[in-house]
Amino acid sequence: MGDKHRIRFEPVGIEIEADEDETVLDAAFRQGVMLMHGCKEGQCSSCKSFLLDGDQQMERYSTFALADYESDEGYVLLCRTHAFGDLSVELINYDEEMLLNGIPPREARTTVAAVEPLTHDIVRLALDIDAGHEIPYRTGQYVDIAVPGTGQWRSFSMAGLPGEGPGGRLEFLIKRYSGGMFSGLLDGALNPGDPLTVKGPYGTCVMRDAPDRDLILLAGGAGMAPVLAQLRGLAATGSARRTRFYYGARTERDLFALDEIAELGGGLTDFAFRPALSEDPSGAYEQGLITEVVDRHEGDLSGADAYLCGPPPMCDAAMELLTGKGMPEERIFLDKFTTSTDT
Repeated sequence: MGDKHRIRFEPVGIEIEADEDETVLDAAFRQGVMLMHGCKEGQCSSCKSFLLDGDQQMERYSTFALADYESDEGYVLLCRTHAFGDLSVELINYDEEMLLNGIPPREARTTVAAVEPLTHDIVRLALDIDAGHEIPYRTGQYVDIAVPGTGQWRSFSMAGLPGEGPGGRLEFLIKRYSGGMFSGLLDGALNPGDPLTVKGPYGTCVMRDAPDRDLILLAGGAGMAPVLAQLRGLAATGSARRTRFYYGARTERDLFALDEIAELGGGLTDFAFRPALSEDPSGAYEQGLITEVVDRHEGDLSGADAYLCGPPPMCDAAMELLTGKGMPEERIFLDKFTTSTDT
């Protein structure tokens, strides 16, 4: 362990203690402070903040997340930042409702319960948490799963609701990628009964208490997982909010969970599901990018919240579209995921 230093976050006036050997983001997690974050690997810029004062060093990061000129001006990525003295940091993005309500991450042993193909490249993975272990989380969050024999971790969102199963079960919807360090194991190398270690929870794509605001749920590909979890949560509470679920896929064979979505939506007061295909001319579903479909169906969104999960280009396009329709950026909650083949 290294020396410890005080980190003060402005303008919220919150202080934490950070060891030199841990990142500022990890120190905040450990103390239950939920800072905005995404990949935790210096790739997505969700935790970008401004260093007001103090001595720090950053681990390697992508210049797509933090450009050289931004670093020169004093911006930092908290997931890469190590404190070597007391720091004063200005948070650019933060959610006061979440800041002091974080669940400190923990490791837990689990056992593979099921590996089931849902489409040609999306697999349902179910993990049962071993006795004596637990992973409390909020709907819409994610965990890191240890890749066996590598020392590496990969992040996946939970599709299920917290507390499901007798001892707690974690459910994931994972896309297999050629060369994927973890997803490649889902093609027969990982089987029921195998042990896996998970760590978490992480993520801020958690449903806010806003019963008077409409809801836009938006997902692409395996980004279905946390958004389906939100829909399951809404159905469990019998939500009366106007809810529109938009899901983008390439072709009809990429669609899944349609029956469950219809059943869940049937229990809501005002719900519609609109899948869209970007590369299928059959006409069975709406055509085009999912953001184009949202644009066709939605007008003023100043009175709505949005929950997104999907590839970075989809999330970026959705952010531009939704804010252009009047939705405040602070009411857009997302998981912008990357894959092991991206790095």
